[in-house]
Amino acid sequence: MDPDLWLTAVAALWGAAVGLLVPRAAYRFAVEPDETWRDRCPDGHPITGIARGWLGLAGCVACADSVRMSAISRVPSTFRRSSASSTFRASRTSSYGPGTPRTALTTALVCAGLALATGTRPELGVWLLLAPLGVLLAVVDFRVQRLPDALTLPLAVGALGLLGVVAAVPEHVGDWPTALFGALGLGGAYFLLFLINPNGMGFGDVKLAPGLGAVLGWYGWGTVVLGTFAGFLFGGLYGLGLVIARRAGRKTSIPFGPFLIAGAYIGLLIGAFAA
Repeated sequence: MDPDLWLTAVAALWGAAVGLLVPRAAYRFAVEPDETWRDRCPDGHPITGIARGWLGLAGCVACADSVRMSAISRVPSTFRRSSASSTFRASRTSSYGPGTPRTALTTALVCAGLALATGTRPELGVWLLLAPLGVLLAVVDFRVQRLPDALTLPLAVGALGLLGVVAAVPEHVGDWPTALFGALGLGGAYFLLFLINPNGMGFGDVKLAPGLGAVLGWYGWGTVVLGTFAGFLFGGLYGLGLVIARRAGRKTSIPFGPFLIAGAYIGLLIGAFAA
């Protein structure tokens, strides 16, 4: 098999595996600004797991056990043994948060696209590490129109830090100083837009901008402009579609972060492919 196809397949598997972990984090982060991160499932059971419950599948064993025992109690005693076994297999955990298969598939496709566009260049490792974070941010913003600082700030720092390491590796294609200036430039531009029209852009979008500017700036200012334009275009088309469908008015607030991320992804694909 062609090495690029192998690389794409590995990237897709990585994306699918990490994408399985996105729904739990999205459920915990998807709260209103004045609320603490969720630490319990919808039925009130504590969320446990690795790293204080942040890593793991979005499923509650306690809820599943309650469902299983309720089902067993309604079955005649002569059939309870076989019914208990089948019920346990069918409902080992009770899921919550965004759909896990859909999220895993989305992350897999995102990572596969990055691998196809970037090839074997070392910066691919950075894109594959940051891609699940981008998917997580998009999911959270769609659910509660919020981009948590706990995600946007590490995205900016992580992007610049990882790209700084890659800049010292042979065969990379990109420029770290431009990535830095892209982060500062895009962050500054979004901050000005926020000051001009606070209702048109949230401050979470402003804090998202440096991370997007860093990854786009790696491939030059043309990629920054392209990715930024695509994000505004996607957001505008989405808003227009809602107005036409009479699901929103001209002053309706929409989550803008997912479209900025999608635009940056398109810009990154084109920049990586053209580099």
